[in-house]
Amino acid sequence: MKLLIIGGVAGGASAAAKARRVNEGAEIIMFERGEYISFANCGLPYHVGKIIPSRESLELMTPESFTERANIDVRIRQEVIAINPAEKMVEVKNHATGESYSETYDKLILAPGSSPIQPPIKGADLPGVKVLWTLPDMDAIIEQVNGGVKSAVVVGGGFIGIEVAENLQERGIKTALVEMAPQLMPPIDQEMAQPLSDVMSENGVELHLNSAVTAIEEIKNGDALMSLTLKDGKKLVTDLIVLAVGVKPNSELATKAGLETNPRGGIVVDGRMQTSDENIYAVGDAVEVNDPILNRRVMIPLAGPANKQGRVAAINVFGGNEHYRGSIGTSVCKVFNMTVAATGVNERTLKIEGIEYKKLYLNPANHATYYPGAEMMHIKVLYKADETILGAQIVGHDGVDKRIDLLATAIKTGIKITELEHLELAYAPPYGSAKDPVNFVGFMAANELAGNTNFIAPDELKDEDFILDVRENEEIECGAISGAFNIPLGQLRERLDELPKDKEIIVMCKVGIRGYLGERILKQHGFKAKNLSGGYVTWKMFNPEAPGHHTFGPCGNNQCDTDFGDPLSKTQHSVMKEIDACGLQCPGPIVQVKKAMEELKSGDTLRVKASDAGFKKDLPAWCGSTGNVLVSIEEHNGIIEAIVGKGGMSVATTTGNSPVNKQTTIVLFSNDLDKSMAAFIMATGYASLGHEVSIFFTFWGLNVLRKDNPPPVKKDILSRMFGMMMPRGPKKLSLSKMHMAGMGTAMMKYVMNSKNVESLPMLIAQSQQLGVKFLACDMAMNVMGITHEELIDNVERVGVANFAALSEQSGTTLFI
Repeated sequence: MKLLIIGGVAGGASAAAKARRVNEGAEIIMFERGEYISFANCGLPYHVGKIIPSRESLELMTPESFTERANIDVRIRQEVIAINPAEKMVEVKNHATGESYSETYDKLILAPGSSPIQPPIKGADLPGVKVLWTLPDMDAIIEQVNGGVKSAVVVGGGFIGIEVAENLQERGIKTALVEMAPQLMPPIDQEMAQPLSDVMSENGVELHLNSAVTAIEEIKNGDALMSLTLKDGKKLVTDLIVLAVGVKPNSELATKAGLETNPRGGIVVDGRMQTSDENIYAVGDAVEVNDPILNRRVMIPLAGPANKQGRVAAINVFGGNEHYRGSIGTSVCKVFNMTVAATGVNERTLKIEGIEYKKLYLNPANHATYYPGAEMMHIKVLYKADETILGAQIVGHDGVDKRIDLLATAIKTGIKITELEHLELAYAPPYGSAKDPVNFVGFMAANELAGNTNFIAPDELKDEDFILDVRENEEIECGAISGAFNIPLGQLRERLDELPKDKEIIVMCKVGIRGYLGERILKQHGFKAKNLSGGYVTWKMFNPEAPGHHTFGPCGNNQCDTDFGDPLSKTQHSVMKEIDACGLQCPGPIVQVKKAMEELKSGDTLRVKASDAGFKKDLPAWCGSTGNVLVSIEEHNGIIEAIVGKGGMSVATTTGNSPVNKQTTIVLFSNDLDKSMAAFIMATGYASLGHEVSIFFTFWGLNVLRKDNPPPVKKDILSRMFGMMMPRGPKKLSLSKMHMAGMGTAMMKYVMNSKNVESLPMLIAQSQQLGVKFLACDMAMNVMGITHEELIDNVERVGVANFAALSEQSGTTLFI
């Protein structure tokens, strides 16, 4: 038997090694067009970041050691350029000598792998634009980094893009990441990707989501080497560009040989990894395999599946009958101190495929909460009414990989979701809980399928829903859903008469456990109720705050005269009191902070330590709500340490039913330039004072939110004509008076520029940075023929009821 293997690395090297173990007497030749037959391409970004210090450790097997160990004829820098299936022969180009020759075979295994996609961007082929796929790619990036690179831009927010951005940032290089989608990490759903954006931003990576690079140019003069133009016209200047926009299968050989391929170029194989030619097998990134969940063909370029496919092909080459059981896309990725993992199908795919499904969210701790270092993880599980698990996604810290592997095993082996509650899993306080998060998935699904609970996801809430928040007052001070009615769980039975029996009540707490208890109480007292799946934590993932909403420093209250100096310098402050809240879960740390602050005088400071991961976001929100000052906050090895200054007064109180915050609502009815500017100037002014500001855009005011160059959308003729007659975006607005056929408006813009008055587009951007919410009237959009795709980013489409609720709670409502 003479076996030829084309390609090394994961699939080819695994096939070669297994083939030798199966048949000691076979002649086995492996061709690799590069110099490396087996290297850890998943480790490349971490050598760039110096996390993996030794380059040699990435080369798993040299040609010499592979030959010595497996008695395989390894031919590097020799590329198979043609396959003749009829004569069972290949043509080989020896790049070392320039000569070509032929080689016959009895059986052939194709493992050509994949290559980075070269996007159709002008300038993408410039010498300074890199990819990271092979050891030489890595060497080229490291050489440039060691040459004094100060800035970098990574294009693509998938696995490689995130890992490269993280490691460049860790090297002290100011790094930006550009991603076409509105989220990072495409295999997971958008709300689950939100924590990834947060942690990337917190670690200094500048994110440009829902954006795209349209051109790359060299800079002849200046400090930076290249300039990137984004689709919104913004330019980024940088020393280094790394493209990570995806991969394509290297299937040219298979296509030219007449083997069957799919429209994307993937080589078609059966379960035995056999191609349309009985003597040729194929494995790795270039093949399509079965998705056992949806029973369809997919391409999943991951190292784990490639290794297993290589083993299967090698067994079958020598007469075996092994079958590859398909890929469900189980993956995991490090994102600074966070971990994201996924398995199976995401919700986006289920919607596209029209498959009915159920979903649940939970936010458990990764181990016993009383043991130091417990951190919250966010879990989403998708399943069918027949209890089949379809997919899962987890974002968190330690223990994420363990839980995703359990759920992946359940999917591959057909374990039903309700059976997860019966799994017997290892438990000790440093590693887990007596009831593991995966057990909780089973508990929750069993309760829902039995009718004991009814879940509602945050994205299923409607403006008119009656939301009952059963958290404690201290938690409400850290943030709440606007309009929610508050009765702490411990008071619920005594206050049932305050709740409507003619409405369905959505019960919520922080993560869903108390919400479930409240739901059970209400249902057994004759109320209609549902539990908000995942609670307020998951709702926040669907409704993230605008960048910069919480800032360090003075509380923003104009009646607070306490001066803490430089808010980022904690060494200058005399700490009057210290508390250790490690081991306490929310609201425990906040309760401790509140009690300690009540004992301090205005201007005193408090140092607090906590291990609850949510405390890092809760404390800034609590300070902003109560008029205290967050002087500093840091996290080291899972312990959060903060210094809080006692402010001059409290700016928020909590009544017995709903939280009362400083809120201002502005209705923008006009699309006049001067009136619109007035609206945004007032909005930023109120926001700078700590108000929660919402602008409700209706009728003509919607034009202020329109994009300069919106994507093409389908409209009827009347809507299209209406759109042509209305101004498109803030740059096209005119003055309400003295417009003078455009002269007056132009003069006003000139005067504004000369006097350093911000333009309307800049005012809009500043207000979003300060956390001002933009709400577009759904009814007015329908009347005006304006679609959501035509509006700028971060605009919520809401009904009049939403505005009415906001106005009712606001201290100030302005109509412009």
